[in-house]
Amino acid sequence: MIVAENLGKTFDDFTAVHDVSLDVPQGELLALLGPNGAGKTTTVRMLSAILLPTRGRATIAGFDVVSQADQVRRSVGLLTEQPGLYNRMTGLEYLQFYGRLYGLTDSVSKQRSLEMFSRFAMAGAETRRLGEYSKGMRQKVGLIRALLHDPPVLLLDEPTSAMDPHSARLVRDAIYELRHDHRTVILCTHNLFEAEALADRIAIIRQGRIIAQGTPTHLKQELLGAPLLEVKVDRVLNGQVKELADLVAIEAVEGDTIRYRTPRPQITNPQLVRRLHELGLGVVTLQEIGQSLEEVYLSVVNAET
Repeated sequence: MIVAENLGKTFDDFTAVHDVSLDVPQGELLALLGPNGAGKTTTVRMLSAILLPTRGRATIAGFDVVSQADQVRRSVGLLTEQPGLYNRMTGLEYLQFYGRLYGLTDSVSKQRSLEMFSRFAMAGAETRRLGEYSKGMRQKVGLIRALLHDPPVLLLDEPTSAMDPHSARLVRDAIYELRHDHRTVILCTHNLFEAEALADRIAIIRQGRIIAQGTPTHLKQELLGAPLLEVKVDRVLNGQVKELADLVAIEAVEGDTIRYRTPRPQITNPQLVRRLHELGLGVVTLQEIGQSLEEVYLSVVNAET
């Protein structure tokens, strides 16, 4: 549904995006992560046929973003970080106005708008002027606008920015449901918890280049190494750790606790438990220590270029 091949954008003598390649199939959510100025928004604007690529090509739902730009815009729901609302309009007036631009009748726009106002806990606010809305409410109206024409592809740039936790949860839940509706989504966000909770795959962009891409699990294994585990025994360790070095890579020992890595825990964990028993040590707990997407992100973004 979303394909980019060596996509690039240069402004005068500054290259904002270098040879970005993406392939996002139907129903998948790709989280595009990167620091400010990394090229996320420029990439999204090229994919939504707002900016012309300097080189490379891209298609959305089979339509070329240059030669078939009108069809691309009809196929995409776009939410930017600043949705650009008309503050003198009411919420419903604004959405009916955009509905006409999408070729929808006022009755269809009204029905869909009221359904989504209710869905996002804003029922009754549709008759108020947009200038009276909070920042979070304005962002939700921007998301409703992106969904209004029922597009197969969504490009969401910081969809939960400026929202309170409850509103952000409502929007995240709505985005999660869209994955099960065979809709394809690219989500640009600085919220790494949000990305890990929602994304099928992650792409990390730095200085206009995709420098890492894969599922959260794959990226953790590739960039952070083997799974990190922790075993706690029934007494303080006193030199017995050296008897375990041939089984696992020990990272830390503190009192009665050992942290270690192993690429094949299903094999080495039973061996470790038996070895500890032979040493007269009983296992109290053994668990994997979760490694976060934040660790992956920081290891990639802070790496030497």
